[in-house]
Amino acid sequence: MNRNAFTLIELLVVIAIVAILISIITPAMRAAKKQARTVICSSNQAQLALKLSMYDNDNSSFPYGFNDQNTAIPPGGGVGNIVDDRLGWWWFHYIQDTTDKKSDLWCPSRKFSDLSIKANILCGNYGINRSVCKDSSGLVGNLGNEFVGKSLSMGHIRQPSQVLLLTDSGYSQVSWRAATNAVSPHFNNPRREINFYIPGMEINKSRPLTAGSFTEAITGRHPKRTVNVIFVDGHLERIKADELTVSITSGVYKNLSLWKP
Repeated sequence: MNRNAFTLIELLVVIAIVAILISIITPAMRAAKKQARTVICSSNQAQLALKLSMYDNDNSSFPYGFNDQNTAIPPGGGVGNIVDDRLGWWWFHYIQDTTDKKSDLWCPSRKFSDLSIKANILCGNYGINRSVCKDSSGLVGNLGNEFVGKSLSMGHIRQPSQVLLLTDSGYSQVSWRAATNAVSPHFNNPRREINFYIPGMEINKSRPLTAGSFTEAITGRHPKRTVNVIFVDGHLERIKADELTVSITSGVYKNLSLWKP
């Protein structure tokens, strides 16, 4: 006798097989998407590195990390908010405007549950090294003038292939103080101390963080708690976040030359 339908047992077997296949495929698809976002992030930073290099070639120095002395309206308009952020020109204003949220200034892997932070281009994208791209003036604080003055050029740096220029960051500026295990002030804007970190660093577990940035600060932004790093000479490396740590033991700094030329 011919049958035109599945029996109940056959249907249950098919359903079980489909469920098993989904359980196998879903994690693989999730991992593939995460890897794809990491690749896009690498491409974004490579484009920014090219633009920064072109600026250096044209101006004999990299742009300011932040400039509050320029009274003109920056390309694309001001960014940040008046309560938490300094208002002025940021490093990216010198190389492109900020009107397109699909531009290479936005990291596709950033993880923020706080919508107010998520909408702020200064938070959770890419941070410029303040020891290379300095501020035009300083804030009142305990950091002195370490990050204030004229920005450096590639020609000023003896080993440009070994000095960090740009990396995944909780804020648009970053420095060795965000990577140190020392008990010292990290950032001279207390309102943004909670965003001054490198995603995935072990030392972030002891930092003051908002709930909105806790996930990426602790677990990282990319697979295996890695970060994309652009060096002054323009080449990109993907490395473990903890490899950027500046450890201090008995007054001896380890890894500081990676940050300070």
